[in-house]
Amino acid sequence: MDISSITGFLLGFGLLYWALSTGGSLVAFWSPPSLVITLGGSIAAAMVSFPLSQLLTVPGMLRTLFFGYKAKPRDLVDTLVDLARKARREGLLALEEEAEALDDPFLTKGILLVVDGTDPELVRSILETEITYLEERHRVGRKVFEAMGSFSPAFGMMGTLIGLIQMLSQLDNPEAIGPGLAVALVTTFYGVLLANMVFLPIANKLKSHTEKEVLIKEMVLEGILSIQAGDNPRILREKLRAFFRVRERQESESQEETPVGDTRLSGGVAGE
Repeated sequence: MDISSITGFLLGFGLLYWALSTGGSLVAFWSPPSLVITLGGSIAAAMVSFPLSQLLTVPGMLRTLFFGYKAKPRDLVDTLVDLARKARREGLLALEEEAEALDDPFLTKGILLVVDGTDPELVRSILETEITYLEERHRVGRKVFEAMGSFSPAFGMMGTLIGLIQMLSQLDNPEAIGPGLAVALVTTFYGVLLANMVFLPIANKLKSHTEKEVLIKEMVLEGILSIQAGDNPRILREKLRAFFRVRERQESESQEETPVGDTRLSGGVAGE
């Protein structure tokens, strides 16, 4: 689970609640019509902007936001090294049964291509194409949140204009001007809040998750090609460690190599 996303939302809304509550009653910041205009308008605009197939990816994107990519790089390295050992000991054909037992479809596909004797350049081309389309699928889902982040301030301003028009129509009632102006400004507040604390941060985090998953898949691709080339498992481990951050690399080097065994991987990112 992505602790930083949960912590960020709790911290952001918690500090906002504290700041608003110290300045007076929170009732002044609650306006159902304003919320309907900003949130409802943003959702409606997104429905107009994107086909239904793209909108249906939003729940999966939200799961990705909080859970990210389940497979751990170190587990993947251990699995690839185990496969390399088995390939050098028993041959590439012996990997077919191992590949079918893996839970990572990308790794399974790559190993089966190798087992089938596919040319290395063709293996690279097929897997790189899959990575490219994975990036595109994630980019399309992320664009929904980016669009809603751009729509919500505009709908907030629209709600403010509506409130001001309604307020000006009651100039003969001075007592209604103050409350009417407050409600009008609340709508702008909602628009800015939704854009900068919800929609745009979600889009940025999804982009970060995508970059991480692409890097891991590129690491797996290099591992698969090394297995096909018959590289020494120890050399393969060192090659794959190059994809780690410095701290992760140091932690990995400090651990003993995982014994040969059935290392199972978790599935891909939810919502692909």
